[in-house]
Amino acid sequence: MLDGARDALGVPAAVVGAGFIGYGSLGAEYGYSIPQLMVATAVIWALPGQLILMELHAVGAPVMAIVAAVMLSSARFLPMTMSLTPVLRDSRYGGGVMYPAAQLLSMTTWAWAMQRCPPMARALRLPYYAGFGLACILVSALCAGLGHALAGGFPPSARLGFVFLTPVYYLVILVGDVRTRLAAVALACGAVAGPLAHLLTPQWGVLAAGFGGGTVAYVIDRGYGRRG
Repeated sequence: MLDGARDALGVPAAVVGAGFIGYGSLGAEYGYSIPQLMVATAVIWALPGQLILMELHAVGAPVMAIVAAVMLSSARFLPMTMSLTPVLRDSRYGGGVMYPAAQLLSMTTWAWAMQRCPPMARALRLPYYAGFGLACILVSALCAGLGHALAGGFPPSARLGFVFLTPVYYLVILVGDVRTRLAAVALACGAVAGPLAHLLTPQWGVLAAGFGGGTVAYVIDRGYGRRG
């Protein structure tokens, strides 16, 4: 776990923490307290879900609608979990360990674990991932509180800029780790599908781009495979 935490407490935690500074400053604007923001970060641990919660609560949406929206926003983690679980699974760890470990999943922890864990001995992978994820969550919770305390010093554009640092960093990790044809095709299809889906349906753009771009990438890769 210490190795994972040590790797996290560098660029990954700095970038993720910057995003949560923006989140904390937005939370202050909406009237949330520092403890509320820190608990939400530890429990939800998904910045889009926390922003959805904040926005819907601000407009007075029903509680069940907020819960459903946050859950739907986290549906993107299902394919990430399905691809990461075989990498982390080991006979030493049962469901009592794997299920809590799933709570640590985020774009950053998934991308980092998929890059760093496969070369490791299988027994070391889950502890490394847990240390990395816990360190990121701790830094993010602290940065959410810091963002709240410093909210008055950030203009609105800076707050949004902080929030968007994390997906940009995630994209850089993925581009740097492209080693297969499928990964390259998937990134290219996603880059095209994202803006198009947003223009067609901003409310469902992320879900539509993921489903559509991923399907097209799969079809293209299968087509090349048959030709080969």
